[in-house]
Amino acid sequence: MTTREEDRDPHQAIEFIFKYAKHYAKAKAQRIYLEEFRKSKKALLMKQSGQDTIGAQERDAYAAEDYRELLEGLREAIENEEALRWSLVAAQARVEVWRTEQASARAEMMSVR
Repeated sequence: MTTREEDRDPHQAIEFIFKYAKHYAKAKAQRIYLEEFRKSKKALLMKQSGQDTIGAQERDAYAAEDYRELLEGLREAIENEEALRWSLVAAQARVEVWRTEQASARAEMMSVR
């Protein structure tokens, strides 16, 4: 398996990190917002339930279409956040590999002298 030179370029990896850091931040903010909104949505659905007991209200809230749609959105937000996070981790690793390769090359040059 050959590695393309641009896949090893630390400058491109750093550019990737700068470019996608804001995307990751936005994805994480969306996920956290949906997690918090889920609590409010559940409370609103429980209130609308018309049931007397808390258990029945909670059951109705969890079964509501609105709540399930919110969970779908949360799943997508988490998937997006994680995909961006691991892409950024990979880019950071690419820079570290390059640094290690450079240090090894310097050490090798010193040993040849």
